[in-house]
Amino acid sequence: MWSFDDLKKFLDIKTPKKRGEKKMNMAHIYQPVMIKALLKSSDQATVDKIAREINQHDQSNIDLFSATVKKMPGPVLTRHGIVKFENKKYVLKIESLTKDQRSHLIEMCDNAIGDYEDKIGLKAIWDYKKNPSRAISGTLRYDVIARDKGACVACHSTDKKLHVDHRIPVTWGGPTEIGNLVTLCYECNTQKRNRDNTDFREWKDKFKERDKKCEFCNLESEAEAGNSMAFAIKDKFPVTKSHMLVIPRRHTKSFFDLIPGEREECYVLLDELKQKITKNDKTVTGFNIGINDSEDAGQTIPHCHIHLIPRRKGDVKDPSGGIRSVIPEKRAY
Repeated sequence: MWSFDDLKKFLDIKTPKKRGEKKMNMAHIYQPVMIKALLKSSDQATVDKIAREINQHDQSNIDLFSATVKKMPGPVLTRHGIVKFENKKYVLKIESLTKDQRSHLIEMCDNAIGDYEDKIGLKAIWDYKKNPSRAISGTLRYDVIARDKGACVACHSTDKKLHVDHRIPVTWGGPTEIGNLVTLCYECNTQKRNRDNTDFREWKDKFKERDKKCEFCNLESEAEAGNSMAFAIKDKFPVTKSHMLVIPRRHTKSFFDLIPGEREECYVLLDELKQKITKNDKTVTGFNIGINDSEDAGQTIPHCHIHLIPRRKGDVKDPSGGIRSVIPEKRAY
């Protein structure tokens, strides 16, 4: 059995650990939250109750349901005239209530919730949360807006309220990662939502397109890195050490056939590879980034791919002209 002093020492993470001493080593908030839940429940608590305590600290769920309030019950109850929104708060538009009246209305809410749970089933109500990528964390939202320079990518406005939206909707399997997120002002986001089922319906299945005969389509499992729309492999015939290829997962021959979301994911992957290469190899001082689009441009495999070629000082006698060297006589100018 643990004594008060023993548990106190275990929880005291600010005091350095002595040799052989048991002390909490935190990789997350879970341990102190669980101990707190047990202490609050006379030293016993079900797994469900502990899970509820942990959930209270999950900012992503708070972000998710904050967005839900603004999109669903808030506007509906406002339209009915039951609530109003002012000073960043929802206010119930109701006359003064007695304690009994308030309790009766709360009981009616509980009954309505219970009836709906019985009718639909708890599992069915919350099935949509099986996809953990639906919520956009505050940190990820900041990263997306920073990448897009604080402006709507559609109209370039910096004055309107900005949203972070999924390029491929979550309902279509779109992940919540930076390559599938984009900054839109509230007006463009609303307009885009109305177009999703028309302009982009055909793309829902296109993202799954693969060609069994394509050399690159058969290399996804060998990827060195990747995201939802692109992956990277080492070039089998490298121009320089750490020469990488970034390849869209969807089978398409031309870079110009990629949709913006696919291009963005390729760009994100290029950046990740660049960071990794320069971190692990201090001799790298530059890069060539290139695409051979069509046979006449030198494309030998009919699946779009982007070359990321690390460069090092002195690797060629005269590097001037760079990519212009594809036509040797045009290199110098």
